[in-house]
Amino acid sequence: MHPAIPHLIELQRVDHQIATLRAELETFPKRIREADAKLSGARAELAAAKETHTQGATERKKLEFDVQQWKDRARKYRDQSGAVKTNESFKALQHEIANAEAEVAKAEDRQLEVMMAGEELDRRVKLAESRLKEAEQAVAAERKEIQAQGAEKKKQLDAVLAERERIIGPVPEDLRELYVRIARRHNGTAMAEARDGQCRGCGMRVLPHILQELRTETNEELYRCESCGLILYTLEPIPVATPAGGSASAASGASTNS
Repeated sequence: MHPAIPHLIELQRVDHQIATLRAELETFPKRIREADAKLSGARAELAAAKETHTQGATERKKLEFDVQQWKDRARKYRDQSGAVKTNESFKALQHEIANAEAEVAKAEDRQLEVMMAGEELDRRVKLAESRLKEAEQAVAAERKEIQAQGAEKKKQLDAVLAERERIIGPVPEDLRELYVRIARRHNGTAMAEARDGQCRGCGMRVLPHILQELRTETNEELYRCESCGLILYTLEPIPVATPAGGSASAASGASTNS
């Protein structure tokens, strides 16, 4: 086979490894974003809980104001009732007092509901704070692990890139360019094994004389698949020629012995 073929086979192996490592490295920023999204969710949950808690506190203050306002109004009507001179005016004031006291009772009932709900809102805020703290710790640990994995993959990539430089060194410049052009058209693959009479890149038949040339140690030609254009190589053993007189001698010896 062509003397550059073994180097190109190794080059393709490391190029596939490089592509895999680069694809893995590209996933790390997304993984970090996904981890940060978990943190954003916990922060949003806490913000929502605090907002609801604030709304409850605002309503509670308003109810306190309403209760006091209705109490003051009932007190004012009672003070006025002692000075009225007609029965109708007295009845009217009594009606106003009853109405104010009813409003006080309604506001106090609602105030009690809000206070009880406030206890639940306090619990939700504390729970959301706890979850946020847990999320911060978990995400920090996850980010650290992702960054460590990324650093290790980057280290592996640097090592493989260095290996690639060593492998490609003996390959002539024109073959390097050919390899790169073919690999670009075939998703990083430029080489295809010829096995069992077929190109393993596309499955098409390889002509017998080309297979024979690929198996010849002294061959220095480069062959490409006529169908897919990949550079062909073979790992099949080179057939050992049997001496023409070998079988005849064996037969002769056998007949002599008989």
